[in-house]
Amino acid sequence: MNNAHTSTINKMGKFRLLGFYFALGLMILSAVGLVTKGLNLGLDFTGGYLTEFTTSQAVSQQQMHAQLATHVRGDFKLSTSSGGTQWSIRQADAAPQVIDKDWLTQFARQSGYDISPQDSVYIGSQVGAELIDDGGLALLVAAITMMLYLTWRFEWRLACGSLIALVHDVLVVLGLFAWLGLTFDLTVLASVLAIIGYSLNDSIVIGDKLREVMRAETKLTTSEMVDRAVQASLTRSLITSGTTLATIGAIWIFGGPPLQGFAIALFAGVIFGTLSSIAVSATVPQLIGLKPDFYRIRQEVPVDETP
Repeated sequence: MNNAHTSTINKMGKFRLLGFYFALGLMILSAVGLVTKGLNLGLDFTGGYLTEFTTSQAVSQQQMHAQLATHVRGDFKLSTSSGGTQWSIRQADAAPQVIDKDWLTQFARQSGYDISPQDSVYIGSQVGAELIDDGGLALLVAAITMMLYLTWRFEWRLACGSLIALVHDVLVVLGLFAWLGLTFDLTVLASVLAIIGYSLNDSIVIGDKLREVMRAETKLTTSEMVDRAVQASLTRSLITSGTTLATIGAIWIFGGPPLQGFAIALFAGVIFGTLSSIAVSATVPQLIGLKPDFYRIRQEVPVDETP
């Protein structure tokens, strides 16, 4: 191995360790956000009222909120899109507002806005509780299944690295939504499940390359083998992440408010998932005692080629 290549691998190791500590800091920050601020659960989970309408002219959100406050009883959250012409009002399950369009007609007459009612729905809180339970169960089953699969395909140290990377990706996305106060609804939950699959895919790529390097190299230290594996798969990871982010960006820009939370969660998940596949899933096995002997012994075991 020439000196230039050795220097490149050493630099990779330094960046990988820095990335690991950065990822650890993100996990702590995200956990603090979830504990102190919590998730801003949408109506899919909390239950409540949703009223949607459009205006023919653009109105600022502050002005619309101030005028609606005199007509809508109880606390409410107002959101807008399409330059201030599409509106949605969200109220908690206990809000006293009656869901019909009469009050909206009265508001249009008194405010002078040309308003077109779109939809008024009520979502029961019992449905929200079931969604939380089912979503949490889905995440737990996915994590256990992946742990078992990775332990069977590789070994328990690499499985632990992949699982911690998976926890990192999900926790950081949830922490981002907690700190920014973004609405966490069913579409965001779907994106979290997609992030789990993306994180697993990246971890398997790193694990395969690391196993290959450990079987082929005999003179490198474990740290150097990990760096070699990361370096060999880095280009592939960056290209895959880049093309995925371009697609998600298009959804974010053109999908409108209904898909905005979904796109934000996926966008953050891909970025932090790429970081964790390099800095977490490859580093944790090394820190807990990964050795190349296990894979070399496996390679020496004769395979039954009987048809």
